[in-house]
Amino acid sequence: MSTALPHTGSYYAASVPPATPRAPLHGQVHADVCVIGGGFTGVNTALELAERGLTVVLLEAQRIGWGASGRNGGQLIRGLGHDVSRFAHWVGEEGVRFLHDAGSASVDIVRQRVQRNGLECDLRWGYCDLANTQRHWQGLHEELQELQAQGYPHTLRLVEKQDLHQVVASDVYAGGLIDMGSGHLHPLKLIQAEAALAQARGAVIYEASSVRRIEKGPKVKVFTDHGQVTATTLVLGCDAFLEDLEPALEGKLLPAGSYVIATEPLGEARARALIPQNMALCDQRVALDYYRLTADHRLLFGGACHYSGRDPANIAEYMRPKMERVFPQLKGVGIEFQWGGMIGISANRFPQIGTLPSAPNVYYAQGYSGHGLNVTHFAARILAQAIAERESRAVDLFARVPHRTFPGGKRLRSPLLALGMLWYRCKELI
Repeated sequence: MSTALPHTGSYYAASVPPATPRAPLHGQVHADVCVIGGGFTGVNTALELAERGLTVVLLEAQRIGWGASGRNGGQLIRGLGHDVSRFAHWVGEEGVRFLHDAGSASVDIVRQRVQRNGLECDLRWGYCDLANTQRHWQGLHEELQELQAQGYPHTLRLVEKQDLHQVVASDVYAGGLIDMGSGHLHPLKLIQAEAALAQARGAVIYEASSVRRIEKGPKVKVFTDHGQVTATTLVLGCDAFLEDLEPALEGKLLPAGSYVIATEPLGEARARALIPQNMALCDQRVALDYYRLTADHRLLFGGACHYSGRDPANIAEYMRPKMERVFPQLKGVGIEFQWGGMIGISANRFPQIGTLPSAPNVYYAQGYSGHGLNVTHFAARILAQAIAERESRAVDLFARVPHRTFPGGKRLRSPLLALGMLWYRCKELI
């Protein structure tokens, strides 16, 4: 086992040349739209709006991609989250069909943007849902039937336990469902390329520009430490980092920690022996594992979503047993990178997209609950359609789904949810 201390920064940041910092906002500027947040939501909304001819200013408190957008697992997977049919009461059967289609369309937006603009982000196609139990295995059978009934256009295939080594060199699973319409990529490369594309289309991006307060009205005023943006429309794309910026939304979102490790380079032969078809993989448990290979033949292994608000003292030590349970052949392998970050969780695991009731010119998108890589791109598309084209049917559909405020306030919200998730984990053992 390697005794070297793993880097505490993400593998992604270490694997790309440092981006040139963008200047912070100084002085007063005006725009059609001000976007707050330099993650996938904000960057893609700015890009979509700039492509439609609007003037856009984006404010990011840190650097573009600094949050979950630049350090997530890189899994580009169909779907908006959990089963959307449970929302039929609010959106109707036609709305449910739209939401099913949106789960695939969100991946296609990324596919088309990468292809049309030649974006380099290590995109690879192929994903496999892994069943931990026979109940999960039966669920994958049902999911296959549902996707086929919906006319899902990409190759789907069930893999029996005895054949699963064709996909992953592990004995812990009961079977899998392959989806060739999903895949994996380098998220920091993608968001940096999309930010450059947004700027090329005319969007103005300011980094190191924390928003301190917002004044709502027919013209929205957004204040940073050294500047002010006046805009006709505001978009809040902060997700887990919203904090107190908008109290009406803050209580409907729970920031939760997720953690990732990356091994030392394994070499192509050893890496492909683990995942022969270079797919992204994810299991079906509440505290799920997700993993994939990187372009330089490391295993990137993540999961262990924490709702307690307390990070592990040592991420590598915390995640290693999980990785070695799946891949005992990696026992003692060197771990070179360990990192974590906050993702926004909604109570019903469904994205929150809409406008503030008290301020119809303030839009928001958040609460992707682990599906942010694809759903952010769809949210940006429909926000831009609503703002620039006055086509708000999609945003209105999402807004019909009610979202509960997490109980307990700031102090008790995370501990209460952690107890609830412990109950679900115990159920998995029955």
